[in-house]
Amino acid sequence: MATSAMSATRDSAGARSSETRRATRSLQALNFFMADMQAGIGPFLGVFLQQRGWTSGPIGTVMTAGGVAGMVMTVPAGAFIDHTQRKRWVVVVTGICTVLASFLILWSQSGIVVTVSQVATAIAGAAIGPAVTGMTLGIVRQKGFNAQNGRNQAWNHAGNMIGAGLSGYLGWKFGMPAIFFLAAAFGVLAIISVLSIPEKAIDHRAARGLEGQQGDDEQDAGQAEGFKALLRNKPMLILAAALACFHLGNGAMLPLYGLAVVGAGKGNAALFTATTVVVAQAVMIVTSLIAMKVAAGRGYWLVLLISFAALPLRGFLAGTFIEHWGVWPVQALDGIGAGLQSVAVPGLVACLLNGTGRVNVGQGAVMTVQGLGASLSPAIGGWLAQVLGYHVAFYVLGSFALASLALWIGFAGTLRPACAGGADNEKAGA
Repeated sequence: MATSAMSATRDSAGARSSETRRATRSLQALNFFMADMQAGIGPFLGVFLQQRGWTSGPIGTVMTAGGVAGMVMTVPAGAFIDHTQRKRWVVVVTGICTVLASFLILWSQSGIVVTVSQVATAIAGAAIGPAVTGMTLGIVRQKGFNAQNGRNQAWNHAGNMIGAGLSGYLGWKFGMPAIFFLAAAFGVLAIISVLSIPEKAIDHRAARGLEGQQGDDEQDAGQAEGFKALLRNKPMLILAAALACFHLGNGAMLPLYGLAVVGAGKGNAALFTATTVVVAQAVMIVTSLIAMKVAAGRGYWLVLLISFAALPLRGFLAGTFIEHWGVWPVQALDGIGAGLQSVAVPGLVACLLNGTGRVNVGQGAVMTVQGLGASLSPAIGGWLAQVLGYHVAFYVLGSFALASLALWIGFAGTLRPACAGGADNEKAGA
């Protein structure tokens, strides 16, 4: 009888292990395909509208409208992800909405239609990010999150790179509308990937940051912190402020550099825009894996410090060299900054809010403040470029990250212990 019980236990453990392996493979496939789905036409929107008579100011304004909508929805989306056990279907529904919203722009390029499309895409994107983070945490738990999130981000950047490369080729060969159809194909494959994740592989309490704690979800009000508690978390506030300053400069860089070079007649619209994305995402694949290793050994503080330092140099190079070849150093620095943050920010928030039951609300809160900078950036950059020229616009945008560096270094005494979470989790999981 004892032998039968041991055999049953081994079989159960083996089944759980097999489910987890299948779930993590599907997560990686989802991250690969959702890259193109999440952004819709993404960085190609600027040159698509430019070809149809739009100038940089109005282009930046409609991008900002989308950014503001996404910013407003991030906290409610995170709260919903904490509450729901239908995380997979959140990705399905928002993926469908994103693809349909992108096709709106093919139907009409009027100001109202483009704005509605960008708002819908941004709202969907606000839900997809926390949903995937929550599923990852629910599948691999806190001790496995840093490593799995690093792999997720590497696959996501690979998807962005392949998607952008295909978009550039198809846009050059068949015209810009072909890019929309590619985004739709990636969306269908992303939906198939998320539905292949076994539902029972997701521990929805662990996905909220309540791993190992007992109690019904409805009875967690006293145990799970609300949004006000997040405001009392000093490292979270500093992180959010530093990210807001960074993205205030970074958000407009990629589309604005494409507009500058293509507008000067130094590159094909589709191919050059694709190159800006491919270069950045190729670097992000490497940096996300490096970030995973550095966070495991040294914590998140150093990873984020390097990411903030990349933007001032990027702004200087972009403002000095508006040339076709400039895409290589300018976008390589984007890959360093964004690639490091894609791993460090979710990992750090998950560590800071472990045990609160509000991990995804926390992700949404940080994304909201971060989104404030990112949503304002296209409008600021677009009008700076239109009034003062592209050179000045890039110098000003790059300088915003100096505030991020000042915050990160100035509060190092508070941040370093809090940012050691990645290393602590690796030790705990060893």
